[in-house]
Formats: sequence, structure tokens, C-alpha cells
Amino acid sequence: MSTLPIPASSGFAAFQLQASLQAAIDALGFHSPTPVQEQVIPQALAGKDLLVSSQTGSGKTAAFLIPLLQRLLSSRNSAMRLPSGPSILVLSPTRELAQQVADDAIDLLKGSRGVRVATVVGGLPYGKQLQALRGADLVVATPGRLLDLYRTRKIRLDQVVHVVVDEADRMLDLGFAEDLQAIALASAQREQTLMFSATFAPRIMQLAEKLTKDPIRIAITALNQPKPDISELIHLADHESHRIKLLEHYLSDSSVDQAVIFARTQVECEQLGEKLTAQGLSVTYLHGALPQSVRTRRLNAFREKRVQWLVATDVAARGLDVPSISHVINLGLPMKPEDYVHRIGRTARAGRSGVAVTMVEVSDMRKLRAIERVIERRLENSVIPGLEPKVRPLVRNAGKPSTRPPSRSRPQSFGQSDREFPRTERPAIAKPRSEGWQDRSSVAKPRRLESAETRSQPSRGSGFAGFASKPGSRSDASPRAGQSRWAGKRVNSRA
Repeated sequence: MSTLPIPASSGFAAFQLQASLQAAIDALGFHSPTPVQEQVIPQALAGKDLLVSSQTGSGKTAAFLIPLLQRLLSSRNSAMRLPSGPSILVLSPTRELAQQVADDAIDLLKGSRGVRVATVVGGLPYGKQLQALRGADLVVATPGRLLDLYRTRKIRLDQVVHVVVDEADRMLDLGFAEDLQAIALASAQREQTLMFSATFAPRIMQLAEKLTKDPIRIAITALNQPKPDISELIHLADHESHRIKLLEHYLSDSSVDQAVIFARTQVECEQLGEKLTAQGLSVTYLHGALPQSVRTRRLNAFREKRVQWLVATDVAARGLDVPSISHVINLGLPMKPEDYVHRIGRTARAGRSGVAVTMVEVSDMRKLRAIERVIERRLENSVIPGLEPKVRPLVRNAGKPSTRPPSRSRPQSFGQSDREFPRTERPAIAKPRSEGWQDRSSVAKPRRLESAETRSQPSRGSGFAGFASKPGSRSDASPRAGQSRWAGKRVNSRA
């Protein structure tokens, strides 16, 4: 991998974009590029392969759309032709992220004629997607549905010039590694590959070696760097009802413009969404088991501010770009600590500030420590007057789990440590050996002798009958119960 010097820029005009593309950027209110856009756009315009690590909400979607659309518009102006397949292919891990990227591309192409954008995702009818693919120059797709269409010869990939792999780390988490390699083989003639990932983990580097050629590595911000425009609040919850009371406090907060409530499971997501709707709140819920048409309709309602609250699983942790989201509320911590950063990244977008609230119960402490190790800082506890936890806060090292595990024999409540029990006042751990273990063994020995005597008694039948001669078994109920079914048939046949 190589690194090239990045020229200083003074706004998007320094990139010398097409007039229609520059007008669309101005209409969207983008006056100056973000740091990731400053570094990615010049290198992408030069045709370099890139491996980019950037935090969520940094403007990476425009960072790869602007240069690729610029190259597409330039090539179409020089040689007009009817494409037989897309020239730009953007791969996204989820349907929501794919739709968001497609919408951003359409916004950037509002002043350009003759350029078509198509979305290929699972959960939607094939007919509409096949119709949209006709003459499409840019295709945004999830890997599974794209391979289905390619293997049935519904789409050609031999005309692809630029490939973008967005959220590569999430792709691997969802098991798309083999699909990505198959797509890369089908588009082997491509000239440029751009990969975006939250981290440069070893598995990402292995994938980059297979998909890119001497990529330039660009790291803007890491997951452990906090965003100063997000206020992160940690509320300790005693139990489930306490957690719901904390949520009700924010449901009645007038400072909430729009908010995303992340539930732990799909069942909790549906139950909470229906409960809040029954209370008269403007709520919708979203999870991966819903049909794609329903998911799209509910996301559009949230984007258009027709609903205020969105209850969702981690399916909305990436790809949800709604600037009016002022709060993110985590009812439970995610399974992967990295997803915490993506969750709270739904707020404080487009230059705004936001609040990220997380409810933590005693069972969540290991997940909280894992999150603190990833972000390399401690998340401070916050208390709402009148909703203080009854247990004392657990003493936590900044991002480091306790090296001494709690004793299994001594009951330890939330917030208690070994130092809270004086040596003379510590509760009894177990009975002495003379009181517990010897009594237990003295009771067990007669049982073994009794079972041995029972087994030594002659059985009344043959075959499997010996297993039925124990007291209380079927042998007490019938004179022939001691005989097995097969033994009984053999005696009858002799008679």
C-alpha cells in the first residue's frame, strides 16, 4: 500500500466538478468538504484504489459518490452510448443502507440527464428491480440479491468500471465474504475498487488484498475518538421496571426532536412499539423480520418527520441518515461493542449536536466494559433526580475489566466489591467439611448398599425384566409385570 500527499482544497470548487454536479452539491447545502471528503475525492478522481477507515457520520457516502459520478458524467459527455450494464457498482450490507446510498446518488444527479440509478436488494419483487436495471449506470445492491440476478443472467457485470464496498466490516459480520469474492470475480475487468470500513482489522486487510490493487490507505478517525457534539449519558437501572421509568422520562422530554430507541430483540422491539403507540405517541418500529416494503414505508415516514419515535433493532444502527435525530436511546447494549459507536452515530449529523442515552443493568456490565475497551475511555454515570438507582454504582476501571472475578460462594450485589466486607464481618461462605461433606457421604453409603441388595435379588422374569423389579415400579402392580413383553410371548408359544 502507498500513501500520496493530499493537496489542500478550498471547497468543492477545487475539484473542478461538472457544472450539474457542482450545482447539486450547492443545492444540498454542502459548502466545504469534510476531512474524509478532502482526502478521498482527489485520490478517487485519479483512479486509485482506496481503503478508507472513517467514523460514521463523517460524510463518506458523498466521498465516493462525488468522484465516481464526476468520472461517469465526464465519460458520457465524451462518448454517448446506451450501457448494456452498470459502470458503477456500490455494495452495501443492509437494505436500508443501500436505499440511503441510492437516494444520495439521486440527489447528486438531479441536474444531470441520462444517468439512471437502480437499487437491488432482497425482500422486493424481482419485476420492479429488473425494470429499474434497464439502462442503469449506477447500481446499489446487497450482495445476495445481486448474485441471484447475476447467476440467472438478469444483470451483466462485465461493464463495471468502479466498485465500492461500503461497510466492509459489517459485510464480513453478515457472512458476505464469499459473495464479495464471487462478485469481484464477475467484475474482474474493473479499473477501480474503493473499500470503506470502520476499522483496519486483519480480516479487512485480507479481504482488501483480494479485491484491491495497491490501495492507498486513508484513516480519518478511529472508533475510540469521541465525537464532541454527542453527549453520552449512562443510567444505571436496578431492574426492568426501573429501566422503563428512565425511558418514560425521555418520552416526556420536550427537547427531543426525533429519537431512535434501540431494543435488544425483535420481540422487545415490537412489544415496545405497540405499547407506545397505544399510549398515543407518534411511534413506529423496525426490525429485520419485517417485509422490505413495510420497512421502507416506515423509514420514509420517520425521515419525513411524520413520526417522532423509531423503535428499532441494530438493523438501523447503520445507514440511517436523518439530521433531525436529536436523541439515541439504548434500552440495552449491543452484542458487539463496535455497534455502540454506530448506534450513537445516528445523532449529531449534518453539523448538529445530539444526546446518546444508555440504560445499563447489572447483567450488562461486561458489555459496558467491552465498549469502554473499544472506545478507550470511561463512560460516566448520570443520574436523573427522582430516578436514582438504589444500588451503588459499580466501581469500573477506565476501559479495563476487573482482573479478580467475584467469588461464587459469597453473594455479591450490584455495586459491592470485596473491600466492602471487613474480614471480621464477611458472611459465611460454606459449612465446615465435618458438617457438610461427611453428612452427605454418610447418607449416600446406605443408598448404595440398598441398591446393591435390590439388584442381588432374583428377578421374576428374563430378558429386560430385571430393570423393572425395583420397589415402586410396574412389578408391584401386576404378577406378570416383572416379565418382559418378549419373555411373555416366548412362554406363551411354548405353552
